Amino acid sequence: MISVFKQNIHHQQKIRPAMNKDNLFLPGLSPVESLEIHARFDGGSLSSDGGVLILREIEKRLNFSNTLASCLFDERDPTRTIHDYATMIRTRMFAICCGYEDCDDLDELRHDPALKIACERLPQSGPALASQPTLSRLENTPSWRELGRMGLALIDLFCSSFSVIPGHIVLDIDDTTDRTYGGQQLCLFNTHAQGYCFQPIHIYDAASGKPVCFLLRAGKRPSGEEAAQVLRHVIGRIQRNWPRTVITVRGDGHYGTPEVMDLLENRGCFYIFGLPGNKRLKRLSHPWCEDVATRRALGGKDKVRRFFQTRYGAKSWSKERKIIARVEATEQGSDVRFIVTNLPGRGKHLYEKVYCARGKMENLIKEHKLYTKSDRTSCHRWQANQFRLFLHTGAYWLLLLLRGAAPKRSPFRTATFETIRRIFLKIAVRVEQLKSRIKIALPTAYPQQKMLALLMGRINAQSP
Repeated sequence: MISVFKQNIHHQQKIRPAMNKDNLFLPGLSPVESLEIHARFDGGSLSSDGGVLILREIEKRLNFSNTLASCLFDERDPTRTIHDYATMIRTRMFAICCGYEDCDDLDELRHDPALKIACERLPQSGPALASQPTLSRLENTPSWRELGRMGLALIDLFCSSFSVIPGHIVLDIDDTTDRTYGGQQLCLFNTHAQGYCFQPIHIYDAASGKPVCFLLRAGKRPSGEEAAQVLRHVIGRIQRNWPRTVITVRGDGHYGTPEVMDLLENRGCFYIFGLPGNKRLKRLSHPWCEDVATRRALGGKDKVRRFFQTRYGAKSWSKERKIIARVEATEQGSDVRFIVTNLPGRGKHLYEKVYCARGKMENLIKEHKLYTKSDRTSCHRWQANQFRLFLHTGAYWLLLLLRGAAPKRSPFRTATFETIRRIFLKIAVRVEQLKSRIKIALPTAYPQQKMLALLMGRINAQSP
């Protein structure tokens, strides 16, 4: 009994932060009103990412880390395993949310008390989190079959994130450039990107901005057969969860291929795609251009825009389909843009309100790439880079749900992820591990105290 008591005292002394004169200090700070400033690194157990504790509550509800971990087969010896897959995935996601997108950052962050709490470990007496070598081995663990299961599981997670099954959803599909700077697998030279790159496919829900599917692929434009294969899996998985939900797919011109349109028509889905021009369409639209140019000249207007719709069938199409032409005449001449769709309605509404709304997806891709650094795909193996893309998607989920917890009329509801990170994640906290509880001290001068408490309350109210 005495020996156990001595061990506990020794353990408490071991975890108590050092407060001695050997701590480093910051020299050269000028006095304030004749008072000298003494700054030392002796603050104790502090963290600059206190907001990660809020992400912990969101991740518990979302269950993203366990979803990915359940797709992996752990061949390690359980008796020698300290870091389970779910904890390592959670660690990487939280670090990415806080602006630490590289595995190397975890060599120092693994001792951060707030991050340890977020990963279900005691801040002072608990073991450190996984370091960069361990996380790198994790990234290279999944096989292509396991990555496929992860992709389908994330579509299931997207469907389960809705409290009420929607009657209709719009899926925005597009690809983006991901520059590479080494000998990574699947990287190809792309003239448009002016270098070697990947060109991953992103699919989002248009109404909520929720991520649906992300596929790392070679740095070239996807063919119609490849795009149809991706949509076949996505549509099939969504219809498996929501058999009565009407699905509309919206995309740019290079997704309006006969393979994609045939697939969506056979699956009972709607679509609206851009349609690249050709000589036949140019001849077809010539009288429309003359009509609009004449109206502008006679009316003395700077710009006249009109819409025309007709049936059109390319040689590669299995049948004729409805196309809509937006014809615009200005002082510089006439301009024509085409879309192809099987949606009912007037041409003006379908073009301006439905098709042009896909411009919002550019902001979603920007948030995914710029604010979660999802283009940090520097591993050699494509499997590791695909797994990294899933990790950054998890960070996107957490930031999206944190922003969505803000009141609708709050400016934070439409803020960028960088603003959300700076205001609600980058919070200095003092962590103190006591015998019966863990005490978190936040700054008294924190300017968003009421909003932070409101966010926490709304997140807890949504938790199962």
